[in-house]
Amino acid sequence: MALHNKILIGLGLGAVLGVIANIVAEGNPAFKTFLGTLNDKVMTIAGDSFLAMIFMIVVPLLLSALVLGISDIGDVAKVGRIGIRSLVMTVLFSGIAVVIAMVLVNVVKPGNVITEEKREALYSEYALKGLQKEGFSEDEAKQVIAERAASPDGKSALEEKNVAPKGGTEADPPVAGIVPKNPLLEATRALSGGILPFMFFALVFGLAMAKSDPEKIASIKQFFEGLFEISQKVIEMVMTLAPYGVFALIFKTASALGFSIFVTLGAYALTVLVGLAIHMFVVYSILIRVIAKRNPWDFFRRIKNVMMTAFATSSSNATLAVALKSAEDDLGLPKNISSFVLTVGATANQNGTALFEGITIIFFCQLFGIPLDFSKQLMIMGLSIVAGIGTAGVPGGAWPVIGTIVKGLGVPAGAIGMALGVDRILDMSRTVLNVTGDMAIACCVAEWEGQPVEVPEEVLG
Repeated sequence: MALHNKILIGLGLGAVLGVIANIVAEGNPAFKTFLGTLNDKVMTIAGDSFLAMIFMIVVPLLLSALVLGISDIGDVAKVGRIGIRSLVMTVLFSGIAVVIAMVLVNVVKPGNVITEEKREALYSEYALKGLQKEGFSEDEAKQVIAERAASPDGKSALEEKNVAPKGGTEADPPVAGIVPKNPLLEATRALSGGILPFMFFALVFGLAMAKSDPEKIASIKQFFEGLFEISQKVIEMVMTLAPYGVFALIFKTASALGFSIFVTLGAYALTVLVGLAIHMFVVYSILIRVIAKRNPWDFFRRIKNVMMTAFATSSSNATLAVALKSAEDDLGLPKNISSFVLTVGATANQNGTALFEGITIIFFCQLFGIPLDFSKQLMIMGLSIVAGIGTAGVPGGAWPVIGTIVKGLGVPAGAIGMALGVDRILDMSRTVLNVTGDMAIACCVAEWEGQPVEVPEEVLG
């Protein structure tokens, strides 16, 4: 059985049994006590173990993906106008995608669908118990939650005081909150606020690699390529446990909140799909018509095999061979352009993932009542664009990055498991957007370069 079918079964079973347990527990105190023990001793351990394996690969994945992605993009001077124009289009596409995400999630507000009573129950289930496991007393945990809600950045003074010895001293904070003095230290506290300075270090390292003598850094680049390959394999291995982890996490949530959590998840999933559709059929169509001077609908028709492969595999990397062939055979793109844009784009141009990450991060903050001012949302926009470069092009590759960012904003780490059950269709859809964006950028660059295309006249119409 395919993995995504197993995940859907885990989601369905966890949802149905969780809702039934919630209904039974309302009129049965003895069963409610048993359910609490079951969630604490079994479901929480199973779900958190799955999520911990996702989090453990964050540092090597982000480091290798960003260093390789930026070193390829940063090498634009060596490939001339093609590289520069590809970079411009990548930034443009990703920037528009994240703007769409920010506007949509703030207008729809899918995280505000649940009632305040249900939100408190959700926070209690994830945040209160999680803080108690970290060593806080019940009163201290409640104080941390109250301080998070009152703080404009979702931080708690008591929590920061308690974790300071683990995450470094006040004497070594990053300059301006982003430039690290010790990147190794930021790596150790990536899950507790050090992710941005660590990403900054990876970006600078990647740019330096791009400007270095290829012969002298060949072994270093090979090391990062090996690290990236291993990181992807770890994600694939962890995702084989997703059906069981999703079952435990969904059961735990459904047993605490009942049916209302699925209304919330439905609103979230619909918001993501609408955002992806707008970017695909409105933004791409306009850019293909205006810049590439092609018929958008004919463009989509000619790459339908690429889009179907992306949808079926949920992997930009797995779709690359099909995309390269279609770029030449179906779109008539010059090989020097298509090979560069599509190969680099498989890792660096994840604008569908950037859109998805922007919506998902703010959704979880809304769900747990964590306030986000304009500057904080701008930071999320920037992180989403950069994280799109640092996201592995494999199924589930976005979650380590999302989990790290939301945890740094004050969202309980275990909460992301709620959305994993509905992620399969979202993963398939955003991969289509990622791959289609690569093809669209290749067309735009080819037109800018004035390179001839050997395709029927109607394509240009």
